Amino acid sequence: MLGSRLELTSDEVAEKGGLSPENTRRLWRALGFPDPGEDAAFGESDAEAVAIVASAIDHGVLGEDTIFRLTRAVGQTMARLADWQVSTLVDQLEHDVDEGRAGNRMEAAMALVATAGPAFEQLMIHAWRRHLAAAASRLEAQGALDEELLSTTMSVGFADLSRFTALSNELDDAGLARIVETFETRATDLITSHGGRVIKTLGDAVLYVCPDPVQATRIALEIVRRLSTSDGLPSLRVGLATGSVLSRLGDVFGPPVNLAARLSHVARSNRVLIDKTTADRLGDDFETRVLPPRLLRGFGNVSPITVSERRGFRSR
Repeated sequence: MLGSRLELTSDEVAEKGGLSPENTRRLWRALGFPDPGEDAAFGESDAEAVAIVASAIDHGVLGEDTIFRLTRAVGQTMARLADWQVSTLVDQLEHDVDEGRAGNRMEAAMALVATAGPAFEQLMIHAWRRHLAAAASRLEAQGALDEELLSTTMSVGFADLSRFTALSNELDDAGLARIVETFETRATDLITSHGGRVIKTLGDAVLYVCPDPVQATRIALEIVRRLSTSDGLPSLRVGLATGSVLSRLGDVFGPPVNLAARLSHVARSNRVLIDKTTADRLGDDFETRVLPPRLLRGFGNVSPITVSERRGFRSR
């Protein structure tokens, strides 16, 4: 699966790749792997990867710290992607073993990588390029000064499933996995198809952003409308807040992120709560109602606002 036998130590792969032993170990940690000590834990493909980083440093393509930050991003992303892919393919691997096409799951996985791996590698590169282009376009559209490029005004939505802790105790692992998969898949489809961007999924919650408060509100209402009637899904609620958000390492930070989460936690089942900043930017297509103040951790007394559409929103 790795393309070469693991016959090299850390020092040997550093020498082959042309990187110092210290930076080789730093690279390995940035990719998300533990220090193997003196064990022969590396192959020729690892030496080639080290050589790529060494060449970038030697030619001044990027600063050393920047290279390792990018490497850490790659490591974290690939680790999550690999776990996601393996958990998705478990049923297929078990089926291949049951049908006699493989002696065990590892053998089945090796066969699957050999047949489908090259195509999926091309797909991953294509998806990365598309997302890189989209991220660059978003950065350009901000039109801010250099020191402000990572900060922008966004609407942040936090949608989470009600009673998830209780469900975790009531359902078996397979049943819980089905609920999480259904929720994440349908919520992601709705958010992206209506102009939002999913930042992360947390099993029982999805965090998304949208530059337009009106569209962000429509997304929130659509999530409740569509997913609350989905078979097998519990009720859900959405919190939405608008303000200055810092984008960093694929995540978003700032008061709107925390406020959206707090609002979702105090919302009734199958309801959307928004903050005043979002409400002030909505037009006549929406009806809003200010609720009594609630004590929200980190924000003091806040008056949540319920929202609904005067005219039914339909997907386009």
